[in-house]
Amino acid sequence: MEKRYAETHEDLKVYRDAYAQAMEIFELSMLFPKAETYSMTDQIRRSSRSVCTNLAEAWQKRRYVAAFAAKLTDSMSEAGETQSWLRFAADCQHMEREVSSELIDKYSAVLKTLKAMCYHAPSWCKEERAPYDGQSSDDVT
Repeated sequence: MEKRYAETHEDLKVYRDAYAQAMEIFELSMLFPKAETYSMTDQIRRSSRSVCTNLAEAWQKRRYVAAFAAKLTDSMSEAGETQSWLRFAADCQHMEREVSSELIDKYSAVLKTLKAMCYHAPSWCKEERAPYDGQSSDDVT
């Protein structure tokens, strides 16, 4: 079986999982009370989406191990924040406890993958080289 490598952040299972969870949170948060619009609703949507956007930024910074790891760390921070908001949503009775727990577990799986990626950051950051076409960089406009 041929091994397939990710070409974009969207090829990563962890990205697709986090995106699906953010969309689920968006749908569930539409049922939150109006009084929570500028606090819990906005915050849980922002943090859940930021898991994905920080991972996308990390992918674009793979040329530099430290920058890649830093953005993965930001993504992990946002996943942890999302878990906290999910607990608040359940405790404030804006979301069923079982649904909240299931999403918290899914974010734990995302966190586990992000931590592994961060730990092995150098293997994700192999330098990309453009094919050489015989021209020096001074000849390219």
